[in-house]
Amino acid sequence: MDAVQILLDQGGQLFNKRGSLLSYWQEVADHFYPERADFTTVRNVGTDFASNLSTSYPLLARRDLGNSFGTMLRPTNKDWFHIRTSVGWDTLGAEAKRWLERATMIQKRAMYDRRSQFTRATKEGDHDFAAFGQCAIQVSMNKDADGMLYRCWHLRDVAWVENADGAIDTVYRKWKPTVRELTTLFKDKVHEDVKKCLEKEPFKEFEVWHCITASEHGYSDKKYTTKYVSYYIDVANKHMMEEVGIHNQEYVIPRWQTVSGSQYAYSPATVAALPDARLIQAMTAVLLEAGEKGANPPMIAVQEAVRSDISIYAGGVTWVDAEYDERLGEVLRPITQDLRGLPTGLDLARDVRAMISEAFFLNKISLPQPGNDMTAYEVGQRVQEYIRQAMPLFEPMEAEYNGPLCENTFETMMRAGAFGSPYDMPKELRGVQYQFMFESPLHDATERAKGQRFLEGKSMLAEAAALDQSAIHLVDVKTALRDVLEGIGIPAEWTRSEGEVQDIEAQVVEQQQTEQLLANMQNGANVAKTIREAQPEGSVSPVLGA
Repeated sequence: MDAVQILLDQGGQLFNKRGSLLSYWQEVADHFYPERADFTTVRNVGTDFASNLSTSYPLLARRDLGNSFGTMLRPTNKDWFHIRTSVGWDTLGAEAKRWLERATMIQKRAMYDRRSQFTRATKEGDHDFAAFGQCAIQVSMNKDADGMLYRCWHLRDVAWVENADGAIDTVYRKWKPTVRELTTLFKDKVHEDVKKCLEKEPFKEFEVWHCITASEHGYSDKKYTTKYVSYYIDVANKHMMEEVGIHNQEYVIPRWQTVSGSQYAYSPATVAALPDARLIQAMTAVLLEAGEKGANPPMIAVQEAVRSDISIYAGGVTWVDAEYDERLGEVLRPITQDLRGLPTGLDLARDVRAMISEAFFLNKISLPQPGNDMTAYEVGQRVQEYIRQAMPLFEPMEAEYNGPLCENTFETMMRAGAFGSPYDMPKELRGVQYQFMFESPLHDATERAKGQRFLEGKSMLAEAAALDQSAIHLVDVKTALRDVLEGIGIPAEWTRSEGEVQDIEAQVVEQQQTEQLLANMQNGANVAKTIREAQPEGSVSPVLGA
């Protein structure tokens, strides 16, 4: 069996096993993300996404949570990631630190370049992550190989499998490009049937599968030195359009909450809120109908006594038989409605909205406004409580989401030569493992707390020094200050290295010693001059020996 058939069979098995999962994702999308509710149905252009909903509150909860991911994890108004190494930032020299900071700026410009579509891909990924607990973002060079390209793919079209270590090493993606797209990307490598359609049917779609798997699996006779192999297969014609070795797994698939025995994750927000979402839709429909009946009640009319259509709108006239005896009862009257349960229904709806808000962590990601009578200490304690509640939610996402995105981007740009020649790198950066450190508003609050602790320690040392002068030697002031400056975000270019500081200190000591020596010599000369002037003329000075 050739490689094409093996890949198609294995991919088909992965996609078939997800049948029930697609049904679950469809229901989640119907309630929380109707724009993505096409897992098991086909949407037409112009379809009303939320036509089946009675209230938009579950959608708003998902929207707020999805938007908060980007705000917290990737704030565009600051440098939210920094390239570091496994050897430790403190052990690096000034030249190595400057190279890493320069590389950070180059990578950030490449990621936020308009053509890279990074913002679009991560925005779509954030909302997939909030609704379904995972997303699939492809990180690669663009077709001209002069910039990065980020694309978020529909979870319906992506399937993956883990290796023995629990890492995703094989990803399949379904794709339906047009004939024009295929011929532009793969040139003469496309099948003959595709070439024939180029002139008359350039927008005809062909199903293509893209598979990236570990090269050690060996689906073809070729031997690769790269870690992964990328395959593009024309499914209808069973034709391999491209087979090439690559160094990175292009697909970044962050997963929020996983369970043992499954490579697919779930969103703890939608799992908790789905029962309430079903309930609030039903409750809202009932309350709307009850409110409509209260404002526009159903009517009772006497048969054959009403001579026209019932017109209960403003200014309407309903004609009745003039011979009807109204002593028998009104010819037209509303049905008596018992609306005493309406306030209770509204209270229950508010409770359900509160539960959905809590399920989507909206009560934890929003800092309550401090009261006017709160002291600075009380405000500080409230901020610390906010950090303790929000940090467990966002911090794991940095390792699962931001980390792989930045690492794939860095490795791709490094191999493309975006950071310059490897021979121009500082020697201490060659052959090391690169890592990423991330910043966020939550990290800012915790890192800047170092400055407050530094000031508190300074005041305590001042109080202790009044009792014992030796207490000032307890704290290594230089190390503490360097840590505080890094915590508040002072760039490495603004600070001197430890070696430079030691050289400056040696120069200062040498200069002080020279000044002291000159001062001693001047004092000696002044003393000699004073003694000489004090001696009578012609006498011998015992000090000068003359």
